[in-house]
Amino acid sequence: MGVEERRQQLIGVALELFSRRSPDEVSIDEIASAASISRPLVYHYFPGKLSLYEAALQRASDDLAARFVEPAEGPLGARLLRVMGRYFDFVEEHGPGFSALMRGGPAVGSSTTNALVDSVRQAAYVQILSHLDVTDPPARLELVVRSWISLAESTALIWLDGRRIPRAELETQLVHDFAALTAVSAAYDEEMGALLRRVIEAEPADGPFGDLVGRLIAPAS
Repeated sequence: MGVEERRQQLIGVALELFSRRSPDEVSIDEIASAASISRPLVYHYFPGKLSLYEAALQRASDDLAARFVEPAEGPLGARLLRVMGRYFDFVEEHGPGFSALMRGGPAVGSSTTNALVDSVRQAAYVQILSHLDVTDPPARLELVVRSWISLAESTALIWLDGRRIPRAELETQLVHDFAALTAVSAAYDEEMGALLRRVIEAEPADGPFGDLVGRLIAPAS
C-alpha cells in the first residue's frame, strides 16, 4: 500500500472510531488495531493523535459542507428541508465526533480545528445566500443566515443528547425557524420585507412554509 493510500486508510479508520466515541476516548493503539498495522507505523504517517484527528476532521468537514449543496430548483422551503435531512444524516453518522467537535475535543482551540469549523459555517452561509439569489447581503440578512446556521448546530447538539424529539420534526422546525427569523427581520426592514415576499410568492401552499402558516393560524382559530 502506497504512502498516500495508507494515510487515507488511517484517516478513514480514525474517522469511523471518532464517529462512534469522543476522540478523547480513542487511543492510537485502537486506531492501529482497527487498521491492522502496528502502533509505530501509525506514528510513521502521523506525528500523534491530534494530527490524525485534524486530518479526519478535515474529511468530515468537507463531507458536511458538501451536504449544504443543493440544486437551485423549486421552492426554497423544500430545498432547505432536503438540506436539513442531509445535515441530520451527518449528525447521526458522526454523533460523538460531531458533539466533540462543537463542544470541544482534543483539538479544541487549535487554529486548524477553528478554521475547519469556520469553513463549514462559511460554506453553509454561501450556499444559503445562493438559494436566496443574493450576492451582496445586507447586514440584517447576514445576521439571519448566520444565526440560523448557529441554531441548526445547537439544535443538533441538543437532539443528540437523548433524541427526545423526532428527527423529522426538528428538520421541519428548523426550516420554519429560518422563515420566522426572516419574518421578524422583515418587520424592521423593507429590504428584508421584499426578500420575504419574493420567497413566499414562490412557495406552494403544501410546502414547509405554507405548513408553518397553517400551524400558526390553527391555535388562534
